[in-house]
Amino acid sequence: MAEGLFRKAVAERDDFKVASAGVAAYPGSAMSQETRSILMKHAADIEGFSSQPVGEKLIAEATHVFAMTRSHLQALIGLFPDYEDKFYLACEFADIPGMGVAADVPDPIGMGPAAYEKVASTLNTAIPTLIAFIDQTWQRGGDA
Repeated sequence: MAEGLFRKAVAERDDFKVASAGVAAYPGSAMSQETRSILMKHAADIEGFSSQPVGEKLIAEATHVFAMTRSHLQALIGLFPDYEDKFYLACEFADIPGMGVAADVPDPIGMGPAAYEKVASTLNTAIPTLIAFIDQTWQRGGDA
């Protein structure tokens, strides 16, 4: 969901490359029907998505890596300690209503449509703060 919503947010920009990967993702899996429904409702780009596990090549090429939860962040640091300076929480800079700043993005799996909508709302609040952070910290000359 995060990849689709982020792609929508930067659709008019040519200086962003957006990808997602999971610390426990099964390669090539399609998104859930619930996620697909939410992304379609939000008019987000869902074409060609398939899951991929996080790997060093993807991390090395990234300028910024945003983890959904603290446990994901700690897993990334454990797996790729040389790249720790690229890792942040997805909500690191956002004050999420009812959750605060630097909240974990909730996992909606098995929780019904309202949980997926809450995740979309959380991400839509966080993404503009991430874009602003990238714009402030990224050295131009490549893709974010």
